[in-house]
Amino acid sequence: MNQDSKKIIIMGAGPAGLAAGLELAKNRQSVLIAEADNQVGGISRTVNYKGYNFDIGGHRFFTKEKEVQELWQEILPDDFLKRPRLSRIYYNNKFFYYPLKPFDALKNIGLIKSFGIVISYAATRLKYYLGPKIPALSFEDWVSRRFGKKLFNIFFKTYTEKVWGIPTDQIGAEWASQRIKGLSLLRALKDAFFPDKNKLTSLIDEFSYPRFGCGMMYDRLAEIYKDQGGELSLNSRVAGVNIENDKVKSVILQTPGGSKEELADYFISTIPLPELIKIIKPQAPKEILAAAGKLKFRAFISVCLIIDQPEIFPDTWIYIHSPEVKVGRIQNFKQWSPYLVPDPSKTTLGLEYFCFAGDELWQMSNESLIKLAEKELEKIGLGRTQDVIDGFVVKLKNVYPIYQIGYQEPLKKIINYLQGIKNLQIIGRGGIFRYNNMDHSILTGLYAARNILGGNYDILNINLEEEYHEMARKN
Repeated sequence: MNQDSKKIIIMGAGPAGLAAGLELAKNRQSVLIAEADNQVGGISRTVNYKGYNFDIGGHRFFTKEKEVQELWQEILPDDFLKRPRLSRIYYNNKFFYYPLKPFDALKNIGLIKSFGIVISYAATRLKYYLGPKIPALSFEDWVSRRFGKKLFNIFFKTYTEKVWGIPTDQIGAEWASQRIKGLSLLRALKDAFFPDKNKLTSLIDEFSYPRFGCGMMYDRLAEIYKDQGGELSLNSRVAGVNIENDKVKSVILQTPGGSKEELADYFISTIPLPELIKIIKPQAPKEILAAAGKLKFRAFISVCLIIDQPEIFPDTWIYIHSPEVKVGRIQNFKQWSPYLVPDPSKTTLGLEYFCFAGDELWQMSNESLIKLAEKELEKIGLGRTQDVIDGFVVKLKNVYPIYQIGYQEPLKKIINYLQGIKNLQIIGRGGIFRYNNMDHSILTGLYAARNILGGNYDILNINLEEEYHEMARKN
């Protein structure tokens, strides 16, 4: 390391933490990344099970951030596949293409209901234009204004409540404005019937994807980071963050070999924000602890199945809106990449469930979850129980930050408190409590590293004013 090198500790080896680590290691800083799990990648990892690769969720490599795209290409220059996107919505025993294909939707919904949707949309827009301009407070208000109440009830309400576990009128409008800004029924219809190749068009219909899964990117990134002199400590949970004179002095790591204290000059945290507040020593003020208690996450369960069939359905993934089953989304990993499935006579699926850590679904045994997944797969007509030959379960806490109405005030209190700790930065989805995609999480890591190197980057403003995150500019 050079004479001006500083010691930096990064808490967490997900995309954000690894990106920060590599940027610092490249600039000859002394870096330690401490990761609680036994592998890198966070929720973007790939799990190998008996030679089959399973992503934990689906993670497309699509970005409008040039430096993130350049980083991805630097890490895996020869291992990206260009994959077609096919996704549908399952609702009321029917499959709807997503993004919208008007004639398909008309056929599935029926002429009378479709006419009702148009009338509902027209009435909603007329009321908005003629009435007082009251800001939308909830997800339900925000989406209904742009699509009409009837379409909201068909395509948004049941799935959103399945994902978040609370009514849509309790979810803040910020989540909708962040995730689906710029999209409306008129725009979707216009893009479906009259695509303009020279302007922002509809949802992306293809994306890049690593040959052997999303985790391939982060496994390789970790290797390059270590080649640059960075230190990576797996199975090392941060159990304490020691503050002294408005700075972090050290962290306490719980490792298989016992507890140890690590000192550094700068610290970067990807730890879920409420969890970070709980481990600060001396204890954070009571009002900050109370604020942390008001920030909630949804947990995630992926039931990964190996199916004794060469092909089941053509979709990359399917959203399951129907409330008759608990599964929320189904990933078809062979369609993400054929290299994930070593035996071409088999298919692998990931049935994804959203829950709260500790609730009934979370506490189900792995065997019971596999049986539930088999039963629900058959119920919606996408597979047969007798074709499932193997499976395993992955459970993750603190995956989706919940934008419940009123969350901004406690979040602001926590951010203000942490900004008073001079050598600590927070990054990543859980670390800043924002539902970022992979690319924006990586950008938070790059910015944090550059701030340590002398820059002045605003991490908390990333992904606030972007055009709709899946809108692509075609050449």
